[in-house]
Parts: sequence; structure tokens; C-alpha cells
Amino acid sequence: MASATMDLYLGNTYLWTKLLHTLFVISWMATVFYLPRILVNIAEAEGQPPVQARLVLMGRRLYRFGHVMLGFLFVFGLLLWFGRLIDPALWPHVTAGRGWMHAKFLLVLLMLGHFIWAGRMVKAIGRGAAPRSATWLRWFNEVPVLLLLGILVLVFLKPI
Repeated sequence: MASATMDLYLGNTYLWTKLLHTLFVISWMATVFYLPRILVNIAEAEGQPPVQARLVLMGRRLYRFGHVMLGFLFVFGLLLWFGRLIDPALWPHVTAGRGWMHAKFLLVLLMLGHFIWAGRMVKAIGRGAAPRSATWLRWFNEVPVLLLLGILVLVFLKPI
């Protein structure tokens, strides 16, 4: 019986694709949440060039890591979206006639814009630009939380 269950899970391409997509979403979201926090720390380390330089280095590395995670989540997301065209028996048509997916894409694009903006701020500071105020950056840090809340409502409740 256990072998049949294991074969079911190993053979279910859709579930494995969904699992990997979720893994890379979580990894990307870690970068989306932490990169603005690094910017806050940079602003608060004003007058401490070695500390700021270390934080900028951390921010650049995190931004690069975030792009790699975004690439993987995008590939697995596309498989979830278009997998039914490859083999309808392996991937269900979960997005047919659903407005929630379009709204989710919009929020994901806004999240991506926020991520890119944060990365560009880190790069600009690395080139000598002054960081924004710590207060402004703290508010900037909260934007992904609100976007993620909207995305989760759309994915789990599918209200539209």
C-alpha cells in the first residue's frame, strides 16, 4: 500500500511542479522582505563607511540571489500555467475562466517592481548615492507584506 502511495506522488508531475514553485516563491520572498531591511540598516549606519560597505555588499549578493530564485519560480510558474498544453493528463487546467489569476499577476508584477527598486537603491548607494531616510525605508519595507497578503487572498480564496 505504501509503495502505491509513493508511486502516486512520484508520478504526479503537477504536484511536484507546484511544490518546487512554492519552494522558490518562499526563497524569493525571503529576499523581497530582507533587501529593504538591509536598506534601513544602511541608512542607520550613516557615518560608518565600513558598516555601510558591508551592508551594500550583502544587499548586492542578496539581490543577485533573489534574481536566481525568481528565475526558478518563474519557470515552475509557467509550467503550472501552461503545463496543460504539454500534457493535459499531468497538469490540471486550474486557471480557466478565473479572474483571480490576472489580479495575482498584477500584484506579483508590483512585487517584482518593488524588488527591482530596492536592488537599484542598493546599487546606487554602492556608487555613492545617499540613502533615503530610515523612516521612509521602514515604510518601503512594509509594501511587500501588503502585496503578499493580497496574493495569498487571491490564491487561497479565489474571490474573483
